[in-house]
Amino acid sequence: MEFKEIKAEDLRFNPFSKIGKDWMLITAGSKEKFNTMTASWGGVGVLWGENVVTTYIRPGRYTKEFVDTNDTFTIAFFDLEYRDALNICGTVSGRNEDKVKKTGLTPYFIDGTVAFQEASMILVCKKMYHDTIKHDRFDAAENIEKWYPEKDYHTMYISKVLKILVK
Repeated sequence: MEFKEIKAEDLRFNPFSKIGKDWMLITAGSKEKFNTMTASWGGVGVLWGENVVTTYIRPGRYTKEFVDTNDTFTIAFFDLEYRDALNICGTVSGRNEDKVKKTGLTPYFIDGTVAFQEASMILVCKKMYHDTIKHDRFDAAENIEKWYPEKDYHTMYISKVLKILVK
């Protein structure tokens, strides 16, 4: 089945379950070299007059290098039958082995970036702003202990949604 582009106004999904429960893949790079990672933190909304997504990546993740060096990246959502593949992408480092080959996912190159043919929905995103979460900005100190015992604070990326593709 091929992808078709839809408008943001026509998108119907629950971001709380889609991101937090079903997970997503964040992928960046080119045909020559790319990496992907599973994420379950993020958001969707409107900022600065644009439809945006917010993603969070820890400093040690290999995919972060690709997001940082490219203007665009993708967020892809999958049906539950791909849960094992998303587990692999969240636990295996692309620095050490070819996790895409291990998952059996098929790279899908679009608009100078990468997603996967097996996705049910792809958001093509362009970075607009990023910053590292700061220790002294937490209003709920228990979140520091719970989520950042190693002090490896995520970088937050706010990105414009350029294109939405669905099957």
